[in-house]
Amino acid sequence: MSVDGGAVRLGEEADEPGWEVDPDDEWGVAVITTVGRQLRLRRETKGLRATEFAEAVGYGEDLVYKVEGGKRIPRPEYLDRADAVLGAGGLLSAMKEDVARVRYPKKVRDLAQMEARAVELQLYDPLNIHGLLQTPEYARGLLLMRRPAYTEDEVERFIAARVARKSVFERNPVPELSFVLEEWTLRRPLGGKALLRRQLEHLLEMGQLRNVELQVMPMDREEHAGLAGGIEVLKFGDGSVVGRSSAVAGGRPVTEPRQLRILELRYGIIRAQALAPRESTAFIEQLLGET
Repeated sequence: MSVDGGAVRLGEEADEPGWEVDPDDEWGVAVITTVGRQLRLRRETKGLRATEFAEAVGYGEDLVYKVEGGKRIPRPEYLDRADAVLGAGGLLSAMKEDVARVRYPKKVRDLAQMEARAVELQLYDPLNIHGLLQTPEYARGLLLMRRPAYTEDEVERFIAARVARKSVFERNPVPELSFVLEEWTLRRPLGGKALLRRQLEHLLEMGQLRNVELQVMPMDREEHAGLAGGIEVLKFGDGSVVGRSSAVAGGRPVTEPRQLRILELRYGIIRAQALAPRESTAFIEQLLGET
């Protein structure tokens, strides 16, 4: 739950403005433990008890102990308030950059790091509009449908991670991105027609980028090479390639040439079976008019 600029009183739901640390994320644990230790040392040097500090920054005492104990990832506004209360001169606020690197789940961070280095991405998701193409509102609608249900905290964390990955579109030089979208994912009004309309509009905007190709796989195709699952193929400047698919190696990233050939062959056939980019744009425009 995000926190506004004013003070938040103890006992309100905003007392927990952060995320739990994944104990299996060794680097994340190390970073957050170090941040928590610095916060505790500065608080103690200032002569403030945890209760006094909690009241001064406007958060719960339990949250203060969790952050200082490396059990909770603090949000940027928490570090800003702590910096002001403890007179740290910007040193605590500066740790926001370190915290930002571990605020997302390790799996998402690893994927984002690969996407940030790739010069070409080939992406096919048979179940949903690909995450890199989702609007935040559409992503929230999808996440809220998950069963068993995610907590609001988890939903916000996943949305923030998904939005952060979109920096791949802002790189210079920009990578080449190819997406194949299933028609049925463009028709189902998950979260309501208003969300779907905005999502379709966003797809049309993305499709206008020179480095992005969107193709739609119509539901009336009698042959379809993508029935085995989604595909991700990332190619890098040094010539190396990483692929992933639920149908290969249990969904784990693969670099073995034979497995990569299978993924690239499947993706190539899927693209050939889908509508061409210009036809796909016209198709999405038609769907938007019907929605």
